[in-house]
Amino acid sequence: MWTYLLGPIVAAFPNPWRRSLPFAEDVHWGRATAISGLAESVLALVALMYWYSYSMTTWVGNGTAVALTGKMGPEVRVQDIGAAALIIWATHPITWLLGLVGLEGAVRLCTGAFASNPCGVLPLFILDKIVFSPFRRSTREPLEADDGQVGVSSVASAVRERIHAATRPELPDELHFTIDGSEEIMEIYASRRKPDWIPPRVVRYFDTYYRLEADSSAGGSRPFRYRLRRLPVGVPGRTVILYSPSDAIIRDADGCHVGSSRIT
Repeated sequence: MWTYLLGPIVAAFPNPWRRSLPFAEDVHWGRATAISGLAESVLALVALMYWYSYSMTTWVGNGTAVALTGKMGPEVRVQDIGAAALIIWATHPITWLLGLVGLEGAVRLCTGAFASNPCGVLPLFILDKIVFSPFRRSTREPLEADDGQVGVSSVASAVRERIHAATRPELPDELHFTIDGSEEIMEIYASRRKPDWIPPRVVRYFDTYYRLEADSSAGGSRPFRYRLRRLPVGVPGRTVILYSPSDAIIRDADGCHVGSSRIT
């Protein structure tokens, strides 16, 4: 509900602002940002069409009125006045501003649909960086980039993921269990990215609870890596990710195949 009710509006905010909201974990930010970017592009296109109609009508009308007085000479034509008005419209700052807004909306639509870290609008991002960012503690996740770096790099990464998914078969997850001191660590090697697996989400693996500590990417047939630490206790809830793979491969600390979690 939050994704489609308030999500498209709040998706215009920078990532740190979104994370501070009480309903942040209930929103699918990719979908919300895609809707927000599409709406931004459509509104910019409508405004650009209205600006074109208004400016061309006004400028051509004014130019024609001046031409009829003879101040432009006897050889001036209506086509010349229209061409001059079109050049003025194409180089006008308002035209460029509306075009950039539409382009930004298209980029946000692509990052919301294909990237793992959708971005907000540029003016609010700049405001956040200048006013709030110097006083904020840096908490950066491995797979997450700042809004200003999302554009081309996130879309390119998303394209690579789509190519990987189209050219390589989907494989069962590999689970690696190790001991770190007195605590159990589970590492998941996956052939596909897991949506909404963002640290520090809590993951329930059958009847055991883990906290997602980090995610990263590497090469190979299972490029997506997730590191989870076992929790002593856990409580079911709407924000807990349920993970019960039907055919995962379980390996020990030495990488040897020791079994599977096939559900029958």
